[in-house]
Amino acid sequence: MNSSSADRRLYMLSHHLAGAIGNEGSGISSSPTSAGNSVFANVVRAPEDPILGVTVAYNKDPSPIKLNLGVGAYRTEEGKPLVLNVVRRAEQLLVNDRSRVKEYLPIVGLADFNKLSAKLILGSDSPAIQGNRVTTVQCLSGTGSLRVGAEFLSRHYYQRTIYIPNPTWGNHTKIFTLAGLTVKTYRYYDPVTRGLNIQGLLEDLSSAPSGAIVLLHACAHNPTGVDPTLEQWEQIRQLIRSKSLLPFFDSAYQGFASGSLDKDAQSVRMFVGDGGECFIAQSYAKNMGLYGERVGALSIVCRSADVASRVESQLKLVIRPMYSSPPIHGASIVATILKDRKLYDEWTLELKAMADRIITMRKQLFDALSARGTPGDWSHIIKQIGMFTFTGLNTKQVTFMTKEFHIYMTSDGRISMAGLSSRTVPHLADAIHAAVTTVG
Repeated sequence: MNSSSADRRLYMLSHHLAGAIGNEGSGISSSPTSAGNSVFANVVRAPEDPILGVTVAYNKDPSPIKLNLGVGAYRTEEGKPLVLNVVRRAEQLLVNDRSRVKEYLPIVGLADFNKLSAKLILGSDSPAIQGNRVTTVQCLSGTGSLRVGAEFLSRHYYQRTIYIPNPTWGNHTKIFTLAGLTVKTYRYYDPVTRGLNIQGLLEDLSSAPSGAIVLLHACAHNPTGVDPTLEQWEQIRQLIRSKSLLPFFDSAYQGFASGSLDKDAQSVRMFVGDGGECFIAQSYAKNMGLYGERVGALSIVCRSADVASRVESQLKLVIRPMYSSPPIHGASIVATILKDRKLYDEWTLELKAMADRIITMRKQLFDALSARGTPGDWSHIIKQIGMFTFTGLNTKQVTFMTKEFHIYMTSDGRISMAGLSSRTVPHLADAIHAAVTTVG
């Protein structure tokens, strides 16, 4: 059939269908949209995300003294978003390289990025890397890394139950549930001491079935800012290995917590060092400030090189129908920085400066509350680590602070220390003091 004949048949068919739809006696009913009703008219409006909803409410507030402590992103002393100088330098190098193209990356992502990411979290001298026992795939930041790992486990692991700390990042439950895993919790935070409930943690994991998956925050636990000591990590490691549990690390803050990349990776390296298997999800959102670039990696440490190779082949089958292949720009920035000694050193200095500013904000807030004689023990503010502090404020106190002082945070009392500055610490301290003494 020639093209003109085919075009004529399509024209006649379209006219026939148009007439049939307009003919009431034809038996073909019109779609809801033709009568002005959407086929999605029964869709219920979803609630705002509890974390992102804080920013929505903040943006609607016209007050000049409003303060957003809900956002999980670093801010400068002036309250502005920060693009690291080293990131701008790396981007300029990429832009100036006329040989670079915009072709698709392989399913597993940028090879240099994957290799360097594994070395960053595991250490360049890691026996697992040297033995080719690690498979690393580039993913869409930490969230995507967790989801790809969860999908793989749902398809290929005999245990479908994952234990997550209580509390944990709000998205964890949704990620693992949608991937087909059953989510249970283990005790983590002690509201009385505002520290780690190590006894409850060990008891709950002791009761977990053999082979169960255990989600662990590598450092700077979100939302509490409470991390195990190295001695407690060793207790956790011994229990997990004795029960043949499978550790799945979420590493969102390497270098951002203490200012040291190696120190913040100690927990992961303890587990890899014993020769056992584990999953690690990495994000470069915080430590390189690449929030919107969505740069992350999933590393799976296996018993042998052969197993790692087969695992990677199946990860490709998870990724291909999900997003086909990852974006190139953010991963190229990371790889450019990690493989150049001068850029890497510059990054570590900027990273430590961010971590140090957050530690300084902790000290200033603690001192401000002490100066006001605010009832209670507030030492947990300087004992906790990382971007967030679990203040211990209750929902009523949080609501009071929002209404009376225009301070926005999640209802569980979590505040982002990165959103504070020397200028805003007194305002926050006044609000906390008023909330504690007024609302109780």
